[in-house]
Amino acid sequence: MVRLTVYLIAKIISHKTRNEEDFEQYLRKITHLNLSDKNIDAIGDLSLCKNLRVLYLYDNQISQIENLDFASNITHLYLQNNCISRIENLSSLKNLEKLYLGGNCITVVEGLDKSEEIRELHIESQHLPRGEKLLFDPRTLRSLAKSLSVLNISNNNIDELEELAVLENLTYLRAVDNQLQDVEDLEVVLNKWTKLRRMDITGNPICRKPKYRDRIVVQSQSLADFEKLYPILPVHHNPSVKEKTDFLVVSEMHKVKRKPLPRILGKNKSDEKSG
Repeated sequence: MVRLTVYLIAKIISHKTRNEEDFEQYLRKITHLNLSDKNIDAIGDLSLCKNLRVLYLYDNQISQIENLDFASNITHLYLQNNCISRIENLSSLKNLEKLYLGGNCITVVEGLDKSEEIRELHIESQHLPRGEKLLFDPRTLRSLAKSLSVLNISNNNIDELEELAVLENLTYLRAVDNQLQDVEDLEVVLNKWTKLRRMDITGNPICRKPKYRDRIVVQSQSLADFEKLYPILPVHHNPSVKEKTDFLVVSEMHKVKRKPLPRILGKNKSDEKSG
């Protein structure tokens, strides 16, 4: 295995640096560092990289978040698809805005009670023990309540959302392929999420209940505009169209040109008949 150190960085980038700049000075200046898919299993001393803002470490074998105390300037941290079992040692990252932890072995969302600037948390598809679901530490939720706007908790066996109601500034929830079944549970959190604009709950048992979508739209004032302006139609996103486009593909054969609108995904056939 490979330990991430400045010597590893020197080895990886040596063929790219063609000037005579001192390597230590170079390390002090870099703001983005991509070390994804390098078979790294541990994070060593990177303290010379004091201006680092974006660190890519996804697709490695890292088992512990460590040695990032120096990284007070980091805003984006990518740690997807590693072997991390615990969120820890991030309290020094005072400017952290986006944290990507999908595809690890985390069982509890914790250790973020001093991270009050995080806007996006992606913690989808954890490798959980059989029969268990992803849990949330109340202290971490309270800390994220003011800042968090995007939360991805897909594929984590989650069966209720009530404890997430404290996330008052949430604008986008992605909770695909979980075990959400109770419409009443969703109604409770929607009353709290007054800024929610998008929600994707595709692949949950709740999507098989008649008119579940109508109840959600009625309950949420921030999502209700979609229901008032346009009929409910099956939504398919065209991957060839950029995110900011004003085209929304509603079927394989028809396109409707309009401004981006709030969306709830996860519609089923029973809703089409009832609509």
